[in-house]
Amino acid sequence: MNIALLLAGGIGSRMQSDVPKQYIKVNERMMITYSLETLVNSSLIDRIVIVAEVEWRELILADAGIHGISTEKINSFAIPGFNRQASILNGLQNILYEKNGKVWQEDIGIDDTVMIHDASKPLLKQSEMNECFAMLKNHDGVVSVFPTNDSIYFSEGRALKVSDWKKTFIGHTPEVFHLGKYYQANVSLMPDRLFSVSSSAEPAIVAGMDIVMRLGDKNNFQITNQDDLDRFCHILNKEH
Repeated sequence: MNIALLLAGGIGSRMQSDVPKQYIKVNERMMITYSLETLVNSSLIDRIVIVAEVEWRELILADAGIHGISTEKINSFAIPGFNRQASILNGLQNILYEKNGKVWQEDIGIDDTVMIHDASKPLLKQSEMNECFAMLKNHDGVVSVFPTNDSIYFSEGRALKVSDWKKTFIGHTPEVFHLGKYYQANVSLMPDRLFSVSSSAEPAIVAGMDIVMRLGDKNNFQITNQDDLDRFCHILNKEH
């Protein structure tokens, strides 16, 4: 079974909006509804779990319904955590409690996969998902990345180090993992280390999982500020 975990728990402080950015309406539909529609229409996705605050859950379902998007695949909602990775862990636990009842079973999710995506990246494509799942057949996880084209500097006290830009990448989504292994990798970092996790692939890498990268779609960008939102609106208007 392939379960999509759609993250919509952030507050989007950089957008300077009255509502979190994933719930801003663009062309009369909430931003989250765009990526949700792609997940619902994918034959690869069996179930969807959404990480969202309680007050937004009925609004998400209602907005999907208004735009003719089936909500049958939406299995449940999970509460946001203290950071992005804690939200992911809450979602994983939600999936496993629903599926197995006891998340501590050693064989939990052994044949299942979880695909993680951010609601703030609304231009998710079926082709991206297809590539992720195809690559997962030979690995424990697949992460989407963008190459960096500039030098990256690291500051360690007074020491300044520079990385080889040809070997550095920016993490992106969608990301796909074998559910059981990925869940155990996250649990192993509890309680303290989860606070400092900077990417969703980090627990898998620390646990020694076999993770492979794929180049992400540059058009599936994250909407962080007003310029990003304007770009998103421009793309939608060109398509219609």
